[in-house]
Amino acid sequence: MGGSVHVVTDSSINMPFPEREQYGITVVPLKSIFGTTEYRDELDLTPDQFYAMLPTAKEHPTTSQPSAGDFVQVYEPLLQAGKEIVSLHLSSKLSGTYASACAAKTELETRLKTALPVTIVDTPWISMALGLLVIAAAQAAQAGKSRDEVIATVNAIIPKLNLIFVLDTLEYLRRGGRIGGARAMVGTLLNVKPMLEIRGGQVEPLEQPRSRAKALKRVSEILAERTAGKKTLHVGVLHAQALGDANALADEIRAQYQCAELYISPIGPVIGTHVGPNALGLAFYAE
Repeated sequence: MGGSVHVVTDSSINMPFPEREQYGITVVPLKSIFGTTEYRDELDLTPDQFYAMLPTAKEHPTTSQPSAGDFVQVYEPLLQAGKEIVSLHLSSKLSGTYASACAAKTELETRLKTALPVTIVDTPWISMALGLLVIAAAQAAQAGKSRDEVIATVNAIIPKLNLIFVLDTLEYLRRGGRIGGARAMVGTLLNVKPMLEIRGGQVEPLEQPRSRAKALKRVSEILAERTAGKKTLHVGVLHAQALGDANALADEIRAQYQCAELYISPIGPVIGTHVGPNALGLAFYAE
């Protein structure tokens, strides 16, 4: 029996579609823009279509957050149906999505002249790290937990999360302007494979292995280091047209750890704009 709390998020989660349906999660799309054409992330443009377009695009695509109006269209029917809302979004240091969600809440409260049961959380995460958080929130909501209890669940997991990416190149991150602390890596030797992590809601450099094989080995080692002594893992493996590597990493994790959940998911257009083809990501937390 579902509870009265409904979880809303944005398409930066890179979450597999079956889980979205299973947990009744509403996903508000960010937008990918090629020239003058705007595509709603994952709805108008699949990951496969996006990566096929990327190499031949005349200009590098840009990304844009949903508008306040996009959130109003999602929030209003849920509120009319008697739902309370927990809305979880990617880091405000990386996107204006959280600000749009807050503006939508303010707009609705002004129009309806009442405080609304909507809690919007600026998580310091993105991609499947945000996705794991959203799933935990939705599981709590489905179990009949109150809005405060759902938020408590979220706040307990936020500091446990990790998100590591191995990129083929920093070029896409540089073009997209989201490079953050990884700027120091630009211009280093061409044959390194940049490893980045999300830390404090921003993109930060982690290591610079000399080859992809070494980088993928380091991902496994870092997972072991950061989960030492913990029993159960929650894992999301992400890839940008690198399903073979993603499956190999997932198989290795399954063989070595007890996983409460393990998802393999493509990196969608909005994040793909910044990480580029062949990227591999690992989101996880342990308990």
